[in-house]
Amino acid sequence: MKLPTLAVTLGDIAGIGPEIVAKALLGHRDLRESCVPIVVGDADALRRAIGFVGGDPTAVRVIDSPSDARNLPGTIDLIQMGPSLAHVPVGELSAEAGDAAYRFVVEACRLAREGEVDGIVTPPLNKAAMHAGGHNWPGHTELLAHQFGIDTFSLVLSAEDLYLFHLTTHVSMRQAIEDITFERTLQVLQLADAFARSIGKPGELIGVAGLNPHAGENRLFGTEDADILAPAVAAARGLGVNAVGPLPGDALIPAAVRGKYNFVIACYHDQGHAPFKAVYGDDGVNITVGLPVVRVSVDHGTAFDIAGQGVAREASLVLAIARAAALAPGWEVVAHTARTTEL
Repeated sequence: MKLPTLAVTLGDIAGIGPEIVAKALLGHRDLRESCVPIVVGDADALRRAIGFVGGDPTAVRVIDSPSDARNLPGTIDLIQMGPSLAHVPVGELSAEAGDAAYRFVVEACRLAREGEVDGIVTPPLNKAAMHAGGHNWPGHTELLAHQFGIDTFSLVLSAEDLYLFHLTTHVSMRQAIEDITFERTLQVLQLADAFARSIGKPGELIGVAGLNPHAGENRLFGTEDADILAPAVAAARGLGVNAVGPLPGDALIPAAVRGKYNFVIACYHDQGHAPFKAVYGDDGVNITVGLPVVRVSVDHGTAFDIAGQGVAREASLVLAIARAAALAPGWEVVAHTARTTEL
């Protein structure tokens, strides 16, 4: 069986991205049994990072296209993006690094659109650096959706058997409330159901968290739960989606951590991210559901404060690569649902 080819971007080269890529691809040889990882980035930045972690910088092998990859243990196949970035300092916010991180993602998307890779894995970029570099995207997720021309997508945090979808992400609370509509909620419920089927869990129970305290308490604390979320859940059930809710978030998410729900939909960024990171830390990854190819990311930032010291932990990136390799073969089910639920 052909191994999926994954484009692994280098992230912000002033942060810990290159170091965790070096540790993951040189220190975890078992990853190569499930995929062909190809770095999209800068060879000199990666060589410098390999030196930080005590490895051999000559391990970097520059290639022209994914078809040139050899996938040999002890080497890292890399597609060079533009002139060397060896002069960019480590541990400092840099417009040049932000621009490079953007370009790495755009190239990975191009490779995916043209069928040269089967998935994308992303170490962290820094939003302020990317903006300083002239690219005003809220984050990876929105940039990827734009590159693929997708409107129906969801950021999904995952650890172990838990998948935590989000109705909204990188917007203000005021904007998030406006963005939570019947249509958006129904779309994400359908995406979650399709994703469950793609991983061999058809009919998986999906719990929807309420927007307001106590899920509105019969409209005492807001009307959105009764007037938007509940009708969307009912409509999804009418389409065969095994959804329940809205349920109070402070009850639903702890129940999910205990294993009662493996699929949960959070209304806004911190409703999902804060408890998830408190419980799982480096053991989680970030999946973008709805793209035509699988994309999995680490669930942490660029950590400028420790960049260049060789101490950054690669656990989340290792999980991201392994998860992308596992999801890639069945991804068409999710992609098809995203296409057919566009409004």
